[in-house]
Amino acid sequence: MNLQNELNKAEGFKNLELLAKQVVEGFIAGMHKSPFHGFSAEFAEHKIYNKGESTRHIDWKLYAKTEKLYTKRYDDETNLRCHIILDNSSSMHYPDMRSFSIENLNKIAFSALAAASLMQILKKQRDAVGLSIYSDAYDYYAPEKGSERHHEMLLSHLSEAVVSKHKSKQTETYKYLHEIAEKIHKRSMIFLFTDMFQTSEDETKLFEALRHLKYNKHEVILFHVFDKQKELIFDFDNKPRRFIDVETGDYINLYADSIKESYKNTVFNYFEALKLKCLQYKIKYVEADINKGFNNILTAYMVERKKFV
Repeated sequence: MNLQNELNKAEGFKNLELLAKQVVEGFIAGMHKSPFHGFSAEFAEHKIYNKGESTRHIDWKLYAKTEKLYTKRYDDETNLRCHIILDNSSSMHYPDMRSFSIENLNKIAFSALAAASLMQILKKQRDAVGLSIYSDAYDYYAPEKGSERHHEMLLSHLSEAVVSKHKSKQTETYKYLHEIAEKIHKRSMIFLFTDMFQTSEDETKLFEALRHLKYNKHEVILFHVFDKQKELIFDFDNKPRRFIDVETGDYINLYADSIKESYKNTVFNYFEALKLKCLQYKIKYVEADINKGFNNILTAYMVERKKFV
């Protein structure tokens, strides 16, 4: 089944779970030549037996086939708690589009599909996952759970975030990160999807909020979502254009070439400063260019999970 065909047939993002499954399957297939070779065994309903554990749940039939000891996993067993945070401000809906293809996603659609793909892995591993969505308000919150019904509910809210249009919605990310941090009490892995284009806040407040998320030994992974060609390289033709701030409505008329170099330098320096700040506060920074696919998203999760568990 072709992923692009399925995405083109999707009404809105109703096929999000199917798309996520195919993203994960493609990623796992590519792992056979990667440092994570063999990790896919953990996607079965078994885990490797560790010396000293009870032998009660060893799968002896599987041992006869593999000559390796595995214990059975059960539905109520949870190894990891994860919380996904999605920035749903107006800037995340850039570029504006009515239909999507796998090569043509805006920032919110990319983030939702990446989040759903992570959820697919977490589901297979019997891990609990929660979700927060914010814009100019705290739009949605669900605590960490692992049931099928809970999983379907989160997918529904991710889909809704993609197809809903947000006009002139600014956000104070740090405010909602503080609120989310207050809700997560048990040690968790936290994924934040945001373009880091903020208004009416300063860098100090934002990183104070990220530090708050690291309280109680949470592991924070920042997926910095952006369109590299447009938002970093500023790849526009030199026709007169009106550039509009989708969150404030402010605009400027100009020729792209007249500011291209100064714009690139300013944004590049800003991105580099973000990376350094994340390094300083021990926050995992992952560049998430919406035109580059999902492998770096899932690889980052794999690496951090091995450290976390």
